[in-house]
Amino acid sequence: MQTVLFHETIFGPIHSRRLGTSLGINLTPRDGKICTFDCLYCEAGFNAQGPGKSGMPSRNEVKRLLEEKLKAMKEAGESLDVLTFSGNGEPTIHPEFEEVVDDTLALRDKYFPNAKVSVLSNSTRLDSQGVVRALKRVDNNILKLDSAIESTMRKIDRPTSPSFTVDKVVDLLARFGSQAIIQTMILRGEYNGERIDNSTPEEIDALIEAYKRIGPGEIMLYSIDRKTPAEKLEKVPREELERIADRMRADGFKVQVS
Repeated sequence: MQTVLFHETIFGPIHSRRLGTSLGINLTPRDGKICTFDCLYCEAGFNAQGPGKSGMPSRNEVKRLLEEKLKAMKEAGESLDVLTFSGNGEPTIHPEFEEVVDDTLALRDKYFPNAKVSVLSNSTRLDSQGVVRALKRVDNNILKLDSAIESTMRKIDRPTSPSFTVDKVVDLLARFGSQAIIQTMILRGEYNGERIDNSTPEEIDALIEAYKRIGPGEIMLYSIDRKTPAEKLEKVPREELERIADRMRADGFKVQVS
């Protein structure tokens, strides 16, 4: 079974195809997965692998480990483009997420003031005032919307809460407006004998209408790049992603394809 990718709280730096040289911050367990989605394409595997035994790192532990790494990179003359909250699950579920973001911004300013701070979030915690405050303070507030059609979203993202809906999340995303970068995974394939495809004209039309409601500063389109836990998923070619992006650009959106 495919399992978690990151076995450290601070990992990298790695090269991100979307963000550049990135130092990762994993606020979920090092030996398990905790997430409010159970995506078919998640590189960290399905939630069924369990949360592990290490637990979430404390705010003080994250701050200590991050400062140690940033100081060492600075002394070694290394470069850094971005600090990215990502990892083995949804970062915003950490009980001290807002405080950890504040610590990270302060350490960034101290060691690498030109680096950006990014959060990769699945958008499930946008009903938390603390999470929203923190996301409004970072440089790259990257929020997921994989489909604007409810049935497709449920097939691909498999939210753990039955109260999470497309209509609700689009309304919450719209509160960020141009402060939001919307990240959309385009894929197709099969899972448990059921066809899945969010690259169809109907799906793209629905996404464009949702983007119009949100008014994001940018849209990130991408497809599968690594092994996925659902094995019968297909990568959408870059040429096709660019054609989809051109439809979105025609409506005035800034779209990055990676």
